[in-house]
Amino acid sequence: MAGKLGRMKLNDYKPLRDIIFTTLREAIIMGELKPGERLMEVQLAQKMGVSRTPVREAIRKLELEGFVIMIPRKGAHVAKLSVKDIMDVLEVRASLDGLATSLAAERIAESELKELRQVQSQFDSYVEKDNLQGVIKKDVEFHDVIYKASKNDKLIQISNNLREQVYRFRVIYLKDFRSTKEVIREHMEIYQAISNRDPDAARKAAEKHIKNQELMIVDAIRKNNLN
Repeated sequence: MAGKLGRMKLNDYKPLRDIIFTTLREAIIMGELKPGERLMEVQLAQKMGVSRTPVREAIRKLELEGFVIMIPRKGAHVAKLSVKDIMDVLEVRASLDGLATSLAAERIAESELKELRQVQSQFDSYVEKDNLQGVIKKDVEFHDVIYKASKNDKLIQISNNLREQVYRFRVIYLKDFRSTKEVIREHMEIYQAISNRDPDAARKAAEKHIKNQELMIVDAIRKNNLN
């Protein structure tokens, strides 16, 4: 069992099962709980200082969201990362990001363009500091600003439905120092295309960005036997 999981910090506004769910999901996303690792209710409950019931409820919710699988007679395990799942998700995301970035190039407000540049600068700063949590946060924000600038609520809603699956893949991608340097360059290409109000260039830059992400994630998964 991974070592960073610890006793729960209770929140008066959230049910205990939701706090445990969020904690376990974060541990899976960040790789603290590895693909294929067994989730044992008793050990997790002891480590977190809670009873088994909310742990069991949290694991069931993780199963519904695809983070956990139940194996007959073997119990709950962290879901492994299927290369096909990654390719399927990122294929959809490439299309969505391409459309959002193209629309943003046409519709972005000056205040949003300024915000996009600021977020990108913060991303660059976190890369230099080797701050993975900050890098991930700013990568999410960079793309969120673009979707907001698309002014298309349905597109934003569809993208949000993929958010959790994309987030898990994003961590694998951004853990690699080589990829973060490449992301800086690709983000700048996207920013420049949007700033130039060039929808076609913006779409192509966004789609290339996701395709490169797919290649590096698949390579990382195969190298580290995560699938």
